This record gives sequence, C-alpha cells and structure tokens, in this order.
Amino acid sequence: MRSLSRAPRLAMYRYSIKVLAASLVIAAAPLCSVAVASDDSHQAGDHREAYREIPMPSRFHVEHTELEGPVFANEQGMTLYTWPQLKLRNGYSGEAAGKTACYGKVVTVTAGLMSPYPPGIQLPELETRPSCTDLWPPVLADNNADPVGDWSILLRKDGARQWAYKEQALYTSVRDKQAGDTYGGSRRKRRADGSGEGDAPAGRVPAGPPARLPPGFAVKTTSLGRMLTTHQNYAVYAYKDDSAESVACIDECLRERMPVLAPALARAFGEWTVLERAPGVRQWVFRGSPLYTYTQDPEPWSLVGSDESGWSNVFTQRVPSLPSSFTLQQTLAGMVLADAKGKTIYTYQCGDDSVDQLSCDHPDDTQVYRLAICGGGDAKQCAEHWPYVKANAEESSASRAWSIVNINPETGRFVAASDPKALRVWAYRDRPVYTYSGDKAPGDVHGAGTGEWRGKRNGLLAHWVRDDYMKGIQ
Repeated sequence: MRSLSRAPRLAMYRYSIKVLAASLVIAAAPLCSVAVASDDSHQAGDHREAYREIPMPSRFHVEHTELEGPVFANEQGMTLYTWPQLKLRNGYSGEAAGKTACYGKVVTVTAGLMSPYPPGIQLPELETRPSCTDLWPPVLADNNADPVGDWSILLRKDGARQWAYKEQALYTSVRDKQAGDTYGGSRRKRRADGSGEGDAPAGRVPAGPPARLPPGFAVKTTSLGRMLTTHQNYAVYAYKDDSAESVACIDECLRERMPVLAPALARAFGEWTVLERAPGVRQWVFRGSPLYTYTQDPEPWSLVGSDESGWSNVFTQRVPSLPSSFTLQQTLAGMVLADAKGKTIYTYQCGDDSVDQLSCDHPDDTQVYRLAICGGGDAKQCAEHWPYVKANAEESSASRAWSIVNINPETGRFVAASDPKALRVWAYRDRPVYTYSGDKAPGDVHGAGTGEWRGKRNGLLAHWVRDDYMKGIQ
C-alpha cells in the first residue's frame, strides 16, 4: 500500500535544483553536451514504443510519432484525433461517446463555457473564421464499411457515416502536413476518459493503439517523452546499479522504494521480463531494468523519485533532442528551457470560447487573441515585450517537435523565406516560441502564466522540462 506520508511542497522540488544541477551542465551551457535526463538514456534511447496489435479497418494503420508514440493514421499517414468531452467552468464541451458535434456551420458567438465570460459575444474575424470541419475533417466511412473490434461507425446529422474508435468520432487535422505529424493536439494531461482541468480548452487528442504493457501499467505523454507509470498515474523508476539478473536496491533502499511485483503466472514478453529478487518475490523488468515506485511521491504525475542520484524515470520513448543553442536554467520552481543567453522560453496556448473550441495559437489561426495578450492588440508592443526566439543562420532542426519557421512579426503569419519581413524563428509543434522582456536574468520566469486563467485558456507558459513542475501548470 502506498505510504500516506506527504512531503512538503518544497520537498517536491528538492531535488531538481540539487540533483539535476549536479547531473546537468546548466547555467549557460548549450544542450549539445547535455541530455535533459541523461542518467535514464538506457531506458529509451532510440527505442520506439511497442503497441498491441488490435483489429482495425484495412484503410487505417499505426504511425510512430515523435511526441505521442504510436497513433492511428489514414491511408496518407495523417494522424486520427478524437474530441473527448471535457468539463469546463460552465458546462461541457467536446463529444460524448457515440455522438458527433463538429459540423460545417461557422459559429459566430461565444458559448459562455468560461465563466464569468457570458455567452453570445461575437467572435472575431467572422469573415475568415473557419467552421469546425474546415479544421477537423471527419473521417468518413464508405457505404460498404463494417465495424471492426473497437472501431464503429456513427451516423452524422448530415447523413454521412463517420468512423469512431471506442465510440469517439475520428477526425484528421489540417495542421498535419505529413505522415507522423501530431500538430493538431496532444495527450498531455488528458485522462483516458477525457476529463481534466476545466481552465484549458477542450482540445483534440491523438487516437492510438494500447501500449504493449503488463496489467497495472500505463504510459503518459510528458514533456520528456512517453513515460511509464502505474495505472494510477504514479511514476515508476529504475536504479542504475540494478540489472535484469540482480538488484542492488535492498535492505534500507526498500524503505522508500517499492518493487513493482509481478504475479506468479506472469511471463516474459517483448521488452518485459521477470526477476525473482527473493524466493517467491517476482519483480517486473523493462528493457533490463527492474522497476520500482517511490513512496514519497506526493501525488500522481510527480517525478521527484528521480531527483535522488542513481534513480531515473522510465520511458518507452524519449522526445527528440532540443536545439543545440538552447540551455537549461534553474528556477525556484524547477528547470526551465531557455535560449542561448539564458532567457526563459515560452509557448503560447489558446482556445476560443465557442462551442467548437477552435484553437487560436497557430500562425494560421486568428492572431487577435495573441495580440491582445502580448501587446494590447499592438503588434509592435508584442514584438517588444514577447520577442520571437530567432534561429541563427547556421542552425537547423532534425525533428518535427522543434522546427525553424519564417514569420512576419507584424502579422504573426507564416511567410516565405524570401519575404523581406520574414524572421527565421524557432517553433515547437509548429508554433513559434518567445522570450519575455520582463525576464532580466537567467532563471527568471516572470512571464509564466501571463493571460487568461494562468495562461491555460489564452496565454503564455514557461517551457518547463518536467511536467510536475508547478503541478503541471503547462
């Protein structure tokens, strides 16, 4: 049984600054010689997450992605998404199981889901506002298609037949341009039932096959990668001195570390084996590392058990390497991503208050919301207070997660590299990233949570390198 003791809040981070600082070259050191969690590289490396083969319609397949692991895709390799229902401040948005709510009619007013904002306020730029299906084309089924396993067919109000997975209607995203893109949405901080905190938009979520795991385990999308947890969302850990054949965590070590036990009938499969650490005591082993939980983890999603030297979180796959010019900086709340000068890097998140919950954080979306937050509607003020993170001429990106894009800072839109106003800037998930003029020294995060509802609905968030910092405010 999990210990009932709860470390104080400072102990939650105690910690990253002490232990990560010892294992990472942070101050102003470039990341070319640093891994965000270098001691657990043996757990993921270049591995791809294994998944369970399940029955599916012949027109679909599984694509491996950088940030979301295995996802379902159509014939062109485009990721399939669901829109799980989410409880917001003043009602629900998204789609209930077996229902479709995304159609081609352009919504013109707010829904009033984000109390205290009332419904009925006219939405901006109606002349160019897209409909839900403009951004999220439904995945339609042929007239002769039949359900397969967890794949069913829903009848839309317009008479069309739409594919669904586990009763959730499926869509593609116009933001995805090539096979393996997941720019339309993320599984981060979303539970399997679609619930979550009501301050953030009811976003779309990539659909995918179940991970190939023993019972009692789960995998979560985090800022570091696809992290292995218990089914209760508590992290599991590996110890560097253990091996697939023997364990070094014994006696006093076991006061705070609990081996993840395998039942008597458990058998090895795939990347999983079983170690008998004592007569009759069988422990799960993943990729050669016996697994443990940490009794002092204060809550689900906590990663503090990896702050002790020799211990690491376990990932089925890691995120791509960060741009080499970026740095990691210490803050009072954890480790944050920064540019070459040590200035904290921020991402922009936005979802409008319509029944469609359309995104407004991409350069192809309306820029009204971003300009209001970063400069009171003035693009020049935005450029002064929240400048883009420029990419040097010699820099390039080898991943989809971190790319270099050309932006016109006066409009916030993508432009060709040949455009005289083009800025060559870094983007995360195809969205530009920023620094904040109010940050004066490395480690400052004065801009974190700027915007509506601490930046979750419409605002700027510091790019923490761990999801448990600030209790997952990102």
